[in-house]
Amino acid sequence: MDPRAALKSVFGFDDFRPGQQAVVEALLAKRNVLAIMPTGAGKSLCFQLPALLAPGLTVVVSPLIALMANQVAILNAMGVAAGTINSGHDRAANVATWRRAQAGEIKLLYMSPERLLDERMIAALKRLEIAHFVIDEVHCVSQWGHDFRPEYMQLAQLRELFPGVPVAGFTATADKQTRADIQQRIFAGSAEIFALGFDRPNIQIAVEDKNQPTKRLLELMAEHKGEQGIVYCLSRKSVDRLAATLDEHGFPALPYHAGLDAEVRRQNLDRFLTDPTVTMVATIAFGMGIDKPDIRFVFHTDLPSNIEAYYQEIGRAGRDGKPARAVLLYGFEDIRIRRAMIDDSNAPDEQKRIEHRRLDALLAYCEASSCRRQVLLGYFGETHGPCGNCDQCLSPSPTADATDLARAALETIVATGQMYGQAHIVDILVGRDTDKIRSAGHGALATYGAGKARDASFWRSLLRQLYAANAVAVDIAGYGAVKLTERGWRIFREGERVMLRLESARRPSASRRAQRVAAAVADGVDAELLARLKRLRVELARQRSVPAYVVFSDKSLSDMALVKPRDRTQFATVYGVGQKKLAEFSDVFLRAIREHEQAQAAD
Repeated sequence: MDPRAALKSVFGFDDFRPGQQAVVEALLAKRNVLAIMPTGAGKSLCFQLPALLAPGLTVVVSPLIALMANQVAILNAMGVAAGTINSGHDRAANVATWRRAQAGEIKLLYMSPERLLDERMIAALKRLEIAHFVIDEVHCVSQWGHDFRPEYMQLAQLRELFPGVPVAGFTATADKQTRADIQQRIFAGSAEIFALGFDRPNIQIAVEDKNQPTKRLLELMAEHKGEQGIVYCLSRKSVDRLAATLDEHGFPALPYHAGLDAEVRRQNLDRFLTDPTVTMVATIAFGMGIDKPDIRFVFHTDLPSNIEAYYQEIGRAGRDGKPARAVLLYGFEDIRIRRAMIDDSNAPDEQKRIEHRRLDALLAYCEASSCRRQVLLGYFGETHGPCGNCDQCLSPSPTADATDLARAALETIVATGQMYGQAHIVDILVGRDTDKIRSAGHGALATYGAGKARDASFWRSLLRQLYAANAVAVDIAGYGAVKLTERGWRIFREGERVMLRLESARRPSASRRAQRVAAAVADGVDAELLARLKRLRVELARQRSVPAYVVFSDKSLSDMALVKPRDRTQFATVYGVGQKKLAEFSDVFLRAIREHEQAQAAD
């Protein structure tokens, strides 16, 4: 079958998205491929379509059971023969899946790297015709990547174990060093690289001062009432607490982290995938490869580990191309904790240095006073003009010469012996009367109260900027004491100039809700019909015990509500309707559309 014919008949798409066709053609030509594609660009289709057309079995390596199950459910709903062998299934189910693969009844077989590289599995696969090996989330291969998994390194054996079988690696994020590491480890330098750009212009990005984070999170949630999103926290304790808090305030929320029982995690994931009003509060254990297109927001209450992790986490929003929002709440203590996590890890010194540099890149993004998207994309080697859809573009923060203010803060740090944390330094500058200040005699310092013309949030922001600008450091062993760096001493002693933002705090980012509503009206979509189709989709999904988007994506329903097809021929033209979905769902959706139009006519 011709690739374009299969694209329409199986996946229901009239045309490839930018970049997809070249990757598909490379795989069909049996070439090794490394594809770096932004989330929402349709990277899964790039290996699923060749798997359907090429003779033999395509084996897909995936890091998470939930991700495998998700992909298989979507493929099966489209009539594609796919299966997964994993530890979440009992032995009988895994054996049955393998027998189908042996019999040639499955085109795509998903499994973990450990399962694939088991000696018995290797021997069994060698007796079959293998079309391709696909490594999804291939950044996990690299020890320099943000989500390194040692078991992924062993996949380098594939080229020796199966000479002549093409290998493809796919990821949404990999900087130049990670990319080079993957290319060398998996492909020995021999792969065609497709880097399709990292920009996700539909996501409005913002960074805010971490001041009363729970209160601010509730405000953000209120702006997105009835929508679905993810809230990321650093610790399991924070996840549990915030999920309970959101639920208490009328925002349905569930926790997800590695400390929960596996069955609880599965149930929570299932509800998140089927209930479009539920927010998942999670550690970074959640979300990799979750192909849910209608996530409208991603909020971080803690600083991610580095800029790659941050990019991938916010990329889980707006995969349908519609407006989405990402807000990061960021404070001084976050930097200290992240530095400590790197320094206290068992990683080699070289890897620690790289992780510190990656964290520095994220801090530069957080402290940006110009277009934030320019900083983000610049990290991945892309140039970009001002985006018009980040907080700094929508409400710019001017910088000014802050040398005198910085010297006041640095003088306070020096005068207290470089023995105290950020909170105590701020208390001295604004002239607070605390037990610690009284007992240490710091009320007599020349800088005590010298900064009271500005509030505490201003000084916290200034110290955070000094930290990000490498003018101060935090002594981890000294319980968070703030110390001057070499640059800090130059500013303090020699008056080296330093430009900083002089706003008292980051202003809350603007809501995009009104713009989303306006965009929906401008699209000419019948809102009542769309709501009815979404309710029908949820009913059908629950009957089948699958996520709602497995039935149809939001984009398909919007197209349906716009076109209002009257028969199967018209229904077949709707975005995302292939032959299997046409046969299974056309009658029930056509009936809903007909009943809606009859009710409108009666009114």
